[in-house]
Amino acid sequence: MTVESLPVAGFEDIDEERCRSFQATVEVVGRKWTAGILLAGIRGARRFVEYRAHVVGISDRLLAQRLRELEVDGLVERVVVPTTPVLVTYRPTQRAIGLLRALQPLIEWSLADRADARSGG
Repeated sequence: MTVESLPVAGFEDIDEERCRSFQATVEVVGRKWTAGILLAGIRGARRFVEYRAHVVGISDRLLAQRLRELEVDGLVERVVVPTTPVLVTYRPTQRAIGLLRALQPLIEWSLADRADARSGG
């Protein structure tokens, strides 16, 4: 029996356009450190050093790169405050908040899965 002959309920409307859209989203979220950066923003990080503190192990170079990518993707807004010295903050956009809300079941699944793995279940 092939996979094509095994329909899965709830996925009947997945056409090529939806598949491409989903793939693009998964590629953004799947970049290393991206999920941690988005979650840090949701948890209140605004300044670069705050993001670095929330996302343990990320280098400054990679954090700067990911923040730029997320800004281009419309998931993070960069705000420059013209003070001395210049203050730069980053905050999640409504688009990022919507994405993380959509991913909330995956976050819950990951917690349950890790607990099951630790308990041998």
